[in-house]
Amino acid sequence: MTDQNLWKYCTREQSNEMLLSLGLLEGTGVKPEAALACLYAVSNHTGRHYRTAQIQKRGGGVRRLLVPDALLNKIQRNLLHHVLDGLPVSTYATAYRKRMSVVDNAAPHVGQALILKLDIKEFFENITFLMVYQSAFPAVYFPPAVRKLLAELCCYEDYLPQGAPTSPAVSNLVMKPFDEYMGSWCGERGICYTRYCDDLTFSGSFDWREVKHKVAGYLRVLGFELNEKKTRILKPHVRQTVTGIVVNDRLQTARSYRRQVRSEVYYCTKYGVEAHLRHLGNKGESYGDSRDVMHYLQHLLGKVHFILQASPEDEEFRRAKEEIERLMKEQE
Repeated sequence: MTDQNLWKYCTREQSNEMLLSLGLLEGTGVKPEAALACLYAVSNHTGRHYRTAQIQKRGGGVRRLLVPDALLNKIQRNLLHHVLDGLPVSTYATAYRKRMSVVDNAAPHVGQALILKLDIKEFFENITFLMVYQSAFPAVYFPPAVRKLLAELCCYEDYLPQGAPTSPAVSNLVMKPFDEYMGSWCGERGICYTRYCDDLTFSGSFDWREVKHKVAGYLRVLGFELNEKKTRILKPHVRQTVTGIVVNDRLQTARSYRRQVRSEVYYCTKYGVEAHLRHLGNKGESYGDSRDVMHYLQHLLGKVHFILQASPEDEEFRRAKEEIERLMKEQE
């Protein structure tokens, strides 16, 4: 039986029963008798349930996010946990997966002769409603009416919004055919491939122009294009970094990053966190909420955890972790 005929005799009532069985309104306070009306009302006007927010990018510039309101956020989180988390994604996709991190994305590329890094331009904005409908909610699992409503709940003005809790998981499902094809194509040529969101990494001994041409062509068919400005070709004599992790000989964070974190921990322990933050403020640096001692320490602990993800046996930063945790306890 084809996907088109699978739900041929599925009635509207049965589709509605399936929708209710997904528990999309758990924790919202919406009464059971109003559940269907609420879901349809929200799905028909998702644009009313978003606000725009901006965050600073690490490398400069601003990233625009679309943040759902409390009701849509709860619906999307239920959709994520009750539906999307159960759908398989490609093993080549390393972002937005439980118990996986940037270290898992970088590890396969350690000690390679050549690393090619490519970036997909405007990744989330180019994932359309139709792509979400077809890839995130396949016909083998959902009747058309259910697929349509679920896809609408994930989209904003017919594209995938960066900032919705469902968007990362949906993006992995949309990219699964690309990941599987490129992974197989690369495997036949002895090339290692991983994808972390919109960052594509290839390593081994290969003609980088051929790989880039292959990737660009397939992405174009899917409706994406490469961000040419972010293409990087890294040879062994330069520092090879993959999603922030140095991979030339072994996994480790950049020396400059470790030096900066080491310095922050030192000044916090020697002079106190408040004095250190005042010193930073005197330099004219803006920290916003990070002037709060606990917030700053949490942020610093996150940096140490990042270093330890790559180098878990690093005794210096294991001691730094313990020291920060001691300082945090003093603030409780």
